[in-house]
Amino acid sequence: MTVARTVADVLTQHVTFEVECIDRMFLNVYQPELQYSAGLVGYVHRQLKMPIASTAPLAKISDRFNRAVHRFAESEGIPWVDFVKGQRKDDVMLEHLKRFTPVEGVVFIGRSQEKNAVFRTEKRRHPDGVSYPWIVKSTGIINQFYFYCVESDFGPFFLKFSSYFPYNAKLCINGHHWAQRQAAMAGIGFTSMDNAFAAVDDPTALQEICDRLGAVQIQALLNKWLAILPNPFNDTDREAGYRYQLSILQAEFSLTQMLDNPVSGRMFFEQVIRDNLDIGRPDQVSLVFDRRLMRTGPRATPGRFRTRVITEGVTPSLHVGLQTHHDQAVSQGRTGTSNRDHHQRHQRFRDQERSGESARTAGDRPARQPSPAGRPTTRPRPDHRNPRSAQRHRPDHHPDRHPRARAAPGSTTQPRPALRCVDLPTPTRRVHQP
Repeated sequence: MTVARTVADVLTQHVTFEVECIDRMFLNVYQPELQYSAGLVGYVHRQLKMPIASTAPLAKISDRFNRAVHRFAESEGIPWVDFVKGQRKDDVMLEHLKRFTPVEGVVFIGRSQEKNAVFRTEKRRHPDGVSYPWIVKSTGIINQFYFYCVESDFGPFFLKFSSYFPYNAKLCINGHHWAQRQAAMAGIGFTSMDNAFAAVDDPTALQEICDRLGAVQIQALLNKWLAILPNPFNDTDREAGYRYQLSILQAEFSLTQMLDNPVSGRMFFEQVIRDNLDIGRPDQVSLVFDRRLMRTGPRATPGRFRTRVITEGVTPSLHVGLQTHHDQAVSQGRTGTSNRDHHQRHQRFRDQERSGESARTAGDRPARQPSPAGRPTTRPRPDHRNPRSAQRHRPDHHPDRHPRARAAPGSTTQPRPALRCVDLPTPTRRVHQP
């Protein structure tokens, strides 16, 4: 056996197969017209037929929704869990999954008190002293309902609803679970891991399955379960255009590369860690995530810049953090590497293709391939004191104010196909508050 000497040797000579897939994805489920006070006023006037702009009538809707959730749990015989502080919800789900036998359904309903955005009514006064109600956005500790479910295509997932107007929700899915179920239905043999594949009979066919996961499948999942679970909005609201839409809150893109022996994995991580111990500096982080970073000034980039090397037993992992997070680690002690990129950005599905490509190229940059001349193919570090060496900054757009995925520069590895996603309907126009 030839011992790999560099990262490039490992990736070109000792990778038996690789599969790239969306890992965990956390999505906002929201009513576009009800995210601002003027939209709430329009809802109170048009749907509730109330002449006064106040949040008091909304209490009846909240009470009705709370009763519907409890009635749904009782009628369907669904276990009810009140989460306590410090309790890991995923552990509770694993315990209930052991006893759950149906192909799909609601495993249990959980309730937790969490801080959330809400609307409140406050009194204001005209110059002549006459008071009037005014709706403002605020925060409060309110109940959250967690519906932990199992779906025939997606496997385990959860949908979390706020118990207070405008009843925003969060949807959490796992792309690997979806791919595993699709591969099983297609007759492709594989050995599954929690968030990866340990072995697969046909990697090419499996990659084609992973590439199919996009907005169409996720939107279909949401529509299906909104029709099954209690919904705070009735048919009249939906006919008036009050329908839930999705946006990406956090996405993790995972590239699993299975190696032929443990020695290759050890050589890979020793070389990657040795070459990237200083990657947490702002000038280096800007190369990984393709962003201009500023340490000082009124528009300094928020967050800490750091590199962490964590060893659990004999398993190393490398973490580089910003508002996005990149890590490379050995998965469950097997001779494979898992390369994940966490993008925490509010964006609609039409931006998912650019975000996915940015995450993929960011994942390739720490493990830099050498050039034919034997030197690393990296771009020169930008000196932000010299405007000519850094990316030009548009005064009308700042990444911290309007975060969105940018097109990634050409990487030294073979580009992978972008996610196939379709656009979702845009929100309707706003209603101004009088």
